[in-house]
Amino acid sequence: MQRYIWVRAAVAAAAVVLGGCGGHDNDQTGPHFVSDITVPNVKAGVNFSFDIGTVSGSRYYFTDRNNASLDVIDISTRTFVKAIQGSGSLAFAGLGPGPSATSGPDGATPVGSLIYVGDVNSVKIVDPAAGSVLKNIAVSTTGVRADEGCLDATHGIFMISSPEEQTPFATFINTTTQSVVAKVTFTDAGGKPTAGLEACVYDAASDNFYVNVDGSTANPHGELVKVPGAAIRAIPSGGTQNYTSLSGVAMYPEANCDPTGLALGPGTDIAVGCREATTGSPLLMQIFNRASGALVASLNAGGGDQLAYDAATNRYYNAASRWTASGNASTNGACTAASPCTPVLTIVDAGARSVVTRLNTGNNAHSVAIDPTTGLIFVPYSSATAPAGCPGCAANGFVNGGVSVFAAHS
Repeated sequence: MQRYIWVRAAVAAAAVVLGGCGGHDNDQTGPHFVSDITVPNVKAGVNFSFDIGTVSGSRYYFTDRNNASLDVIDISTRTFVKAIQGSGSLAFAGLGPGPSATSGPDGATPVGSLIYVGDVNSVKIVDPAAGSVLKNIAVSTTGVRADEGCLDATHGIFMISSPEEQTPFATFINTTTQSVVAKVTFTDAGGKPTAGLEACVYDAASDNFYVNVDGSTANPHGELVKVPGAAIRAIPSGGTQNYTSLSGVAMYPEANCDPTGLALGPGTDIAVGCREATTGSPLLMQIFNRASGALVASLNAGGGDQLAYDAATNRYYNAASRWTASGNASTNGACTAASPCTPVLTIVDAGARSVVTRLNTGNNAHSVAIDPTTGLIFVPYSSATAPAGCPGCAANGFVNGGVSVFAAHS
């Protein structure tokens, strides 16, 4: 994800008023900081560019553009294991020549024993046991990334979004043949390309994909789109169809949201992370009824990117890198010395639909994954001074960059 540009400015001193009293949060009776894990070539002063993380088995995986790799961390020992890098046509794009749109890897999704990873022009298939990139599946030739994905394990269909294409589209891949079977373009009912695509999830109970659309003519600050799995499977093999013409498709307005993360919650709940770019607007997490599209809760708990739900704790975990001391969006949603951010891990009770706590996190900490077995939460972050805009990060103990580990419970 991580589409907005951080503005570099002189770092100003600021106080961060959160759940802790400065430094790492060490209240052992509830969610708390556990430790930091060092990542190769990441240190003080380095702008660490990473993206989506996921847990599969006993390992945590996340995408690392600085090292052009899928990084592997052992959960039980909380240690860095390896950086999986491809070579030749199987190499990840890395930082690229410009913004995150031309960088990779990006999304990471477990598919059986493999990990499907979004990259520039492609999806790469990684075998984590072998520590190698097995295959490159081309989805474009324009030089921009395939970003975040989600899996329909029942029918063996993987969906991944290409948000920065001239007309954004989603690619659907058969996980048995490892080949593209369909594409869905996103031109809205007004005849204009949507503003982009963000996270997607698949709901097996209803056989629907859900995806956040950054903006359309009808909903300029975002809409949640329900895409029936049956409609995707009805597209002739190798065919392309526009989302508005799919049978059973529905668009749910997200108001002034500028959506990012997405997570299925308990019952019929689906949570949307908002990262508002409107100066001074409340940073929200919105919870919808995914069957009807009705908004059932709106919490001042946004400003994040990746959003995760853990059934064991019945809580959402929002990597709120753009959170601020006021709970309102910084200037144009960006983090600067003049309009600083105070990154937090926001934890929300999914049953009560209310905020449980906020824990200090490091600079640009926009990615989160939780291991349901141990309750350990993994949050990568950049060094305190790069990118600029987090004057309180060093004081809170997040100096060098790497991966922070939190515990969901005592």
